[in-house]
Amino acid sequence: MARPPILSVALPSDTGRVLSIQSHTVQGYVGNKSAVFPLQLLGFDVDPINSVQFSNHTGYPTFRGQVLNGKQLWDLIEGLEENQLLHYTHLLTGYIGSVSFLDTVLQVVEKLRSVNPDLVYVCDPVLGDEGKLYVPQELISVYQQKVVPVASMLTPNQFEVELLTGLRITSEEDGLTACNTLHSAGPQKVVITSALIEGKLLLIGSHKKTEEQQPEQFKIEIPKIPAYFTGTGDLTTALLLGWSNKYPDSLEKAAELAVSSLQALLKRTVEDYKMAGFDPSTSSLEIRLIQSQDEIRNPTVTCKAVKYGS
Repeated sequence: MARPPILSVALPSDTGRVLSIQSHTVQGYVGNKSAVFPLQLLGFDVDPINSVQFSNHTGYPTFRGQVLNGKQLWDLIEGLEENQLLHYTHLLTGYIGSVSFLDTVLQVVEKLRSVNPDLVYVCDPVLGDEGKLYVPQELISVYQQKVVPVASMLTPNQFEVELLTGLRITSEEDGLTACNTLHSAGPQKVVITSALIEGKLLLIGSHKKTEEQQPEQFKIEIPKIPAYFTGTGDLTTALLLGWSNKYPDSLEKAAELAVSSLQALLKRTVEDYKMAGFDPSTSSLEIRLIQSQDEIRNPTVTCKAVKYGS
């Protein structure tokens, strides 16, 4: 007698279901490897699509692997659609290396919003850092003209926000002006995740809740740690997504938890490298993500937000 067909059904997620399109490394923690586990710890179902699959991150002397193209990405999306598996509460994107892939990501945003109009799109516009561009120049205009208008939350660093707005960020006022410029283009939430201003490392956040209201804006001073880490930007954006979902009306609370969590993890990373006999200031450190899961799940707030205009 023939066995009856088995129908697979994915249950809805109470907390949220995130589609995360980012890079993947076999060893180490960047991209999806840096974002998926923390989001799971914070209660999300996370479905990763790996835009690249590399042996290790590109900071090592060599790396090998494969790059997903736009057609292959769309093939995965169509596979999910065929089985009615496209209901997501959040889309998260990080490093994207080509215009064609970014154009397909924009199609993904449109497709997901046709299924769930309330989809929250958290975009880390990875373009470069400290004056160095990581991606082809032509990606900048695609982000400016097409991606920023459809993003719910944007998490650029100082260099990236300068590229997106055309403004130089040399003061806190410049940072707030840049946030307002981005708000006028689309996203309600903007977080400049790191900006070196007058010798201080700052996170600057801005939440424009309605068209009529002035944005609620704040800063958090980030303690400097004398070491270089990989994957911290990807982790920061994931934590901001996670805590913003828990505190949707308080971006400053979400940012306090995200920054405090990250700081605890980085301190643990430095301590572990020192205990193993390494000088943390001499090389790029792989973050101790698994060992820091308590700090991710239940962070102690050590970095407090200071509101502007209060």
